[in-house]
Amino acid sequence: MNRQELRPVLEEGIDRQTLTRIRARFLTVNAGRLERSMQAMSTRQQQVLRLLPLLFHVNHPILPGYVSARAPAGLDGFEPDAELLAEAQRLSRSFTYQPHRKLEPRAIQGLYLMGSLGTVAQDEQSDLDVWVCHDPALPAEARDALRRKCDLLQQWAAAQGASATFFLIDPAAFACGAREACLTSDDCGTTQHYLLLDEFYRTALWLGGRTPLWWLVPAYEEHRYGAYVETLISRRFIRAEDHIDLGHLGAIPPGEFLGAGLWQMFKGIESPYKSAIKLLLTEAYASEHPQVDCLSLRLKHAIYANRLDLDELDPYISVYRRLEEYLLARGDRERLELVRRSLYLKINRKLSRPAPTPIRSWQRQLIGRLTREWGWDERQLASLDGRARWKVRQVIAERSALVNALTCSYRFLSQFARSHQAESPLSGRDLSILGRRLYAAFERKAGKVEFINPGISPDMAEETLTLVRTEDAPGEAHWALYQGSLNAREWSDYAPLKRVRELLPLLAWCHRNGVVDGGTHLSLYAGDSGLTEPDLHSLLASLRQLMPMPLAPVTELDLLAPSMPRRVVLLINLDAPAADAAEAPEDQVASIDQLVLNSWNELLVNRYEGENGLLDCLRDHLVALPDDPSTAIELHVRCLGNNGLAIARRIDQLFVEVTSALRQAPGSRYLLQLRGRHLLLDLTPGEIAYVPLPDQAALFERLSQPTDAYRPIQLDRQALPGQHLATVLGHGRPDCLQVFYRVVGEQAELMVLDEHNALWHQWQPFRDEQSLLRPLQRFLQSVLYRHNALLPLPGRSPTGMRDLLFYRVLPGDGQAPARLERRPPPLTAASDPYYDVQAILEPGEAGRAHVTLFCNHREFSELEHGPRLFTEAARHILSQRAGGERYPCYITDLDLSGLAGQTAQTVQYLRYKARLEAGLNQALDRLSHTALS
Repeated sequence: MNRQELRPVLEEGIDRQTLTRIRARFLTVNAGRLERSMQAMSTRQQQVLRLLPLLFHVNHPILPGYVSARAPAGLDGFEPDAELLAEAQRLSRSFTYQPHRKLEPRAIQGLYLMGSLGTVAQDEQSDLDVWVCHDPALPAEARDALRRKCDLLQQWAAAQGASATFFLIDPAAFACGAREACLTSDDCGTTQHYLLLDEFYRTALWLGGRTPLWWLVPAYEEHRYGAYVETLISRRFIRAEDHIDLGHLGAIPPGEFLGAGLWQMFKGIESPYKSAIKLLLTEAYASEHPQVDCLSLRLKHAIYANRLDLDELDPYISVYRRLEEYLLARGDRERLELVRRSLYLKINRKLSRPAPTPIRSWQRQLIGRLTREWGWDERQLASLDGRARWKVRQVIAERSALVNALTCSYRFLSQFARSHQAESPLSGRDLSILGRRLYAAFERKAGKVEFINPGISPDMAEETLTLVRTEDAPGEAHWALYQGSLNAREWSDYAPLKRVRELLPLLAWCHRNGVVDGGTHLSLYAGDSGLTEPDLHSLLASLRQLMPMPLAPVTELDLLAPSMPRRVVLLINLDAPAADAAEAPEDQVASIDQLVLNSWNELLVNRYEGENGLLDCLRDHLVALPDDPSTAIELHVRCLGNNGLAIARRIDQLFVEVTSALRQAPGSRYLLQLRGRHLLLDLTPGEIAYVPLPDQAALFERLSQPTDAYRPIQLDRQALPGQHLATVLGHGRPDCLQVFYRVVGEQAELMVLDEHNALWHQWQPFRDEQSLLRPLQRFLQSVLYRHNALLPLPGRSPTGMRDLLFYRVLPGDGQAPARLERRPPPLTAASDPYYDVQAILEPGEAGRAHVTLFCNHREFSELEHGPRLFTEAARHILSQRAGGERYPCYITDLDLSGLAGQTAQTVQYLRYKARLEAGLNQALDRLSHTALS
């Protein structure tokens, strides 16, 4: 609408006198609410509220909030009266007021209170949320000084018993939707610009400075706000410098409803009653889109119509009336009753009890009229007034109603957003954070301990409870928790508060929700579980010590990352029969109940039992470790029973040592012994696995498997006790070949740790060190030569070899472990004769390998000899020996490039070498025996 179109409207319905009357009506309502706000305050709190305009108007060294003489000051249009100056002089006797010069610029354009002040819900604990609207032209250093002044005033107010928070507002930026991310604890930054503006206009109390320009625009002109205001100013109905313009509510973007819904769902985690009301109001607004009849517009319409009843204009009452109208139209009595309970609990006047002080009777009378209108009786009032004593059943029922209301509104808003193709104004980061907060708070999943008391009851601890274990069928039982002290004849007649299969989920639920505290008397009927009352009380005491409640708030940084364990409690043999003290502590573990508190404040329970229970628990614990090694996880282990301390200490030691092994050497292997068998843990981050090794042959086979990189082998202190193998395995070095031998009678045990720490093992007849080691040395030198020949030239060593080291394994003294003696390489010379047996392996059909042997350069192939390959080669070897001597034949060189490419690992050469030598030597034995016979 242009100015010509607006002129008839202005001339017919608006003039300066009308505008003056409208402003006066707003100020009348404002004064009435300010008077009501004072009634609910202490004397010192009243002093804070009265002095705030003066403290922003002047800079005086002896007054609260003084920063410097150059700090911004001056409140537009404000001049203190004699009564206010007397109040200031009572605070600081030497204060003298110096009026501002008339043309001196005023840095503060307006002061407003926002929230529950002056409403039916105000009490002595109500906060003072003060909007300090400053001149948009203030430079950055002046804004910093003003912010410091606000901080000092906040501290002064707190000393007077008033909780005050100050928010700096740039009116020009605010009107455009640009402002600081957080104004109040109930605001989600820019996602709720229009809804926050609506709340401001219907709840704000003007303290001083300019009055809102919005007051002077009729509700029916809201959609033409800009043109209307321009005409008011250009035709000089008003002066722009007398008013502050924070914007209008002509159109609310549909995406804002979704953003507000997400934010209120988040706030509902801790303040469900308040959030249920706000979320429902957002739903009601969205249902009218695009012609939204906001409560602030209704307030303005009422004031324009000269309906100035403070009770009906009360912000909380107007919200209730709007929701009542919306829910009755939908036939939703259940959510309407929740709204009524929420409003009653917020006002907190306890009508079932005598009024404490008649001075606040207007609030009591107002809520009294409403409850009579709702048809509430004394029993219902007494129940709500006794909310501080609500216990499990009432809290669970109320939580169900609250969560239902929250999710119902959120589903509506989500559908609304989809149908209007509305995008949430939240950033992807904020959406992720809110989504994860909601998931952690409300999502049910296996093992998660549900939190049922989001701000419903301050104390859920029961005086007496009965804990019962009942066997449903052989091998199947459950635990149940009953209210009161019951005996075996009584509990079957009552419904339990909670029923679960295992004990720890029930105890964790009681602890998480405060159902059991130090004063609760708990009767126990444990069946055949072996759990005693001292054990039970010890468990509960451990939970209180190790998982203290309430939990610290989750930070945004935590929510930006995946959830990870923060504190882990392992409870061993919680309800299992007593262990056999003659067994090793780790072998006495019958079950492990695991309680995990993660970084999203989720409490999770898992149970491990059976032969592999301990290993499964250890594996899952390692898999869940944070990627960042500096992120610590608290681990606590407890075990019941006479030998519980030793078992707990051993399991704690095992978990700590394996965790340290994984942290220090990711990808390493960890050897441990459990229940008389060895197990090898593969410590690959995120892919932890364990392999049972029932005998030593299986152990050697597993340790000889090739790997793609150097992998240390770490040993649990109980693994291979007193064995020489532990000494050898603990001696691994990367990029090095190490040969170990041990003499046992006429036999020698040969072992090689290769460049990736794989172990090769073989027994051979022993004559002397030189004859034992020389064939192996020749073979390993050929392997090293092949390896180094394929390296880039800068990577070659001068000799074309890596380290090749030799050790003899000597028995330990007494209880001491075996020790290693470094030995020089066997003596070799160019003239030292030896029989050269080279093998070449190539891929064949069905995974077979084709073998070609060169015996002193004479070729023997499968193409020529087929299955008699080894026999013909052995026949030739015997023919070259003087007198047909009988001694083993050794492979001196091997080519695997056709099978394993150019990256074959030394242990692969050794494994093929052993197989080929076994075939040749068996053929030699057969031919030798045939010749002798």
